Amino acid sequence: MNSTLAAEKISLYRTSSSSVEPSVLTDIYQENVNIAIWQNQLSKAVIENVKQVETSHKPLNVVMTAEPQNIVKHLSEYTLLLENKRALCEYVGLLVDMFCTLFELKRVGLRLTKLDRAMCPKFHVDKVPCRLVTTFTGVATQWLPHDVVDFSKLGAGSNGLPDESSGVMSSPVDIQHLNAGDVALLKGTGWFDNEHGGLVHRSPSVQSGETRLLLTLDFMD
Repeated sequence: MNSTLAAEKISLYRTSSSSVEPSVLTDIYQENVNIAIWQNQLSKAVIENVKQVETSHKPLNVVMTAEPQNIVKHLSEYTLLLENKRALCEYVGLLVDMFCTLFELKRVGLRLTKLDRAMCPKFHVDKVPCRLVTTFTGVATQWLPHDVVDFSKLGAGSNGLPDESSGVMSSPVDIQHLNAGDVALLKGTGWFDNEHGGLVHRSPSVQSGETRLLLTLDFMD
């Protein structure tokens, strides 16, 4: 079987799992699941902190190695913009702790950033084992069910065409959207025996004058 047929065969067994319960994140260990979505509702205190960050004219781009035991302190000290945002920092700390516990990690690569444009605007697959993604405000990550993807049209295979006309998907109606507040685990090609099973996703377009506050967590160990 050639690599294209192998990819198509494997793609038939990749699906999503979602729930309002945080325990759904453990479903990422299931071989056929390449995105697990905790449909979380942010607390009023976190939403208030997020609004303060969003309306500030100050930029925010936190990039650090984070450990569960000291992340709240380090975040509040990283920038004055987070100095009095206790609820937001504690929630990020909770997600760091959950991610480390789930994957038995001592530390993670953390990025918390305010964006006014799409960071990765074309559909792609991450070459990582697994990435946690959550958008606190604004439009959230878009992704495609595996069985609608033409993998030959990813990257250079798109011939420079936009996703909507490159043939990477059957139809634009196939595009799935996370919601602000959702916490998602995106399985990449670096996951064991998942070379052709990574989640195909992209950053959404951000309208002029709007921003999104995005958190990502990655393996460090």
